[in-house]
Amino acid sequence: MNDHTPHVCPPPVLVLGARGTTGRRVAARLRDAHHPVRAASRGSAVPFDWHDDTTWEPALTGVERVYLMLPHALPLAPDFVHRALATGVRRLVLLSSRAIEEMGDGRLMAAERLVRDSGADWTIVRADWFDQNFDEGIFRKAVLDGTLALPLGECRQTFVDADDIAAVVVAALTEDGHCGRTYEVTGPEALSFTDALTLIGRAAGLSVDFHGDKDTYRATGLAEGRPAEDVEREISAFTALTALGDAHPTDTVHRLTGRPPKRFATYAEETAATGAWSGKG
Repeated sequence: MNDHTPHVCPPPVLVLGARGTTGRRVAARLRDAHHPVRAASRGSAVPFDWHDDTTWEPALTGVERVYLMLPHALPLAPDFVHRALATGVRRLVLLSSRAIEEMGDGRLMAAERLVRDSGADWTIVRADWFDQNFDEGIFRKAVLDGTLALPLGECRQTFVDADDIAAVVVAALTEDGHCGRTYEVTGPEALSFTDALTLIGRAAGLSVDFHGDKDTYRATGLAEGRPAEDVEREISAFTALTALGDAHPTDTVHRLTGRPPKRFATYAEETAATGAWSGKG
């Protein structure tokens, strides 16, 4: 006997910032696993703009799960969370960052509180420095210019690949057992910025100097025309991060995905091969 029961497609997963470093990787992984995706960002087929609340409801309607990625310096609007739940959203996965309490990141602390108190199932993904900051993010210009200033000295960080972050996010969006959890997501090793830039230089044939002192960071920021109060606020935050000492790798990626996270040297070699630091990519 033929089964004529109509096939019902599950609701799409809304991915915000779908053209960004993590968003496009989250969307790709969801599609690869045959989950319907609603990829939203400014200028995309599903337009979404945090500054235009008329774009919120069309993106949210018919969705039960949302990947929340906030643009730099932008707070999470409480009204967005309220509207999400009103339209039927039941699960929120928020991208956050390591050591936000110590660094005084009130924006992300407030976003985490909103998500935890929303009444939805929630997961918070606290990621360390992205590997991709060096080739598609805030440090790319410094790498190409041959010098990076950041007041962290030789304090070691657990740089993590955006693909591994995306894999954790997708697990939290699609699997059971992750609700009410805050995950610290890191790479497999702790490296200083000097170590990381040495690996990039070796892979890409570049020489990149690192200046980990406050004076160089201050002078660089002021020379770029940035407000002195912003530069000093950042120096205070980085000082607090340094005071924590070297970061320690977690087993989150391996535990949630069944495979080890990518080593930074592998990231550097793979990225150099694309020509990202040679003007070819």
